[in-house]
Amino acid sequence: MSYTVEPRVDAYIDALPGWQQAICREVRELVHAADPEVTETIKRTRQPYFVLEGNICALLAAKDHVNVFVYDGGIVPDPDGIITAGHDNKTARTVAFREGEPINAPALTAMFRQIIANNRAGGWRKLKRETQRPSTR
Repeated sequence: MSYTVEPRVDAYIDALPGWQQAICREVRELVHAADPEVTETIKRTRQPYFVLEGNICALLAAKDHVNVFVYDGGIVPDPDGIITAGHDNKTARTVAFREGEPINAPALTAMFRQIIANNRAGGWRKLKRETQRPSTR
């Protein structure tokens, strides 16, 4: 797949152990494959973010895993149970990957596509407010 890389994201990934590099590169490919308009940047000084009309996800390598923070306000369905933490978080939930664990590419890609659609519809905050409004009928 062809997309514009952010050199600072490359630098972040290149500094990681090989197994974390592989996870980050696969997630990077998946998020770009979800929509060709996705761009990447660095926020919070060094953390890779993937955005399209709002945050989609961010990468954060920890000692024994890689966190993929999905910015969906908890409204995107998770029928495959890939969310590993932050179930009650009001902004982002986490999908953590450890060395040797496979990435459920179809489930993660579906989640990315739904987040992008929600971003294009005004963002999860707006969508959440609209679903919580009492009916006026």
